[in-house]
Amino acid sequence: MIYLDDIAEFLSNLMAAERFIDDQNGVYIPSNRAIARFGLALEPWAELTTWARQERLDGLFLHRPWQLQTVDIGVVAYHLAFDEALTLGFNPHLATVLGIGNLEVLGKKAGRAIGMIGEVERHSFDKYCDRLHQVFKGCDQAMDGTTGDIFRVAVVGAMTDTLVREAKDRGANIYITGQLRQPAKLALEATGLSCVAIGHRRSEEWGLRALSSLLSDRFSQLEVILPK
Repeated sequence: MIYLDDIAEFLSNLMAAERFIDDQNGVYIPSNRAIARFGLALEPWAELTTWARQERLDGLFLHRPWQLQTVDIGVVAYHLAFDEALTLGFNPHLATVLGIGNLEVLGKKAGRAIGMIGEVERHSFDKYCDRLHQVFKGCDQAMDGTTGDIFRVAVVGAMTDTLVREAKDRGANIYITGQLRQPAKLALEATGLSCVAIGHRRSEEWGLRALSSLLSDRFSQLEVILPK
């Protein structure tokens, strides 16, 4: 039998949630119900309760639970821990999908890694953008720089002048982030780095799909349900 506390323990370890002691991590609405069908969503929406009943959910994961109305199932919620572990940042799961090896930390916040840099098989900018589109189901913006083929990639959950210049100094050809920040645009122009802004929500949706796979791998008897 699988219980909400079992899932919370796994997720807390997976996301190193102890790094975020002042944030929401773990059980949000407790339950002693055995869980066979577990739902994943980024935040509540108007039809959440209807969806949960139609899918016969026994438990639920939310990234942003703040507007949640009363539900009759247990809920776990992870905010910053999910963002930093399973979206754009130092994310080995994503690195594997993007073909990035020899990972190194790029950028820190409060002592935590917020980005990664590593090597990929050489691609043209257009071909690597195609891969990003396949992985994330699109992107918000793509800017081809002057650094030529892509063979060293930076993926960072923030975008500042300092981070862009550090990525270039460490050999990156492309900077992948959530949103293109205008204050860092001059650094892109000065360094010639290519840049792809995936989109904040699009990166979260990838993280939710990745979480579904990780839960299914850990709990073979658990059926994980994503909203359609």
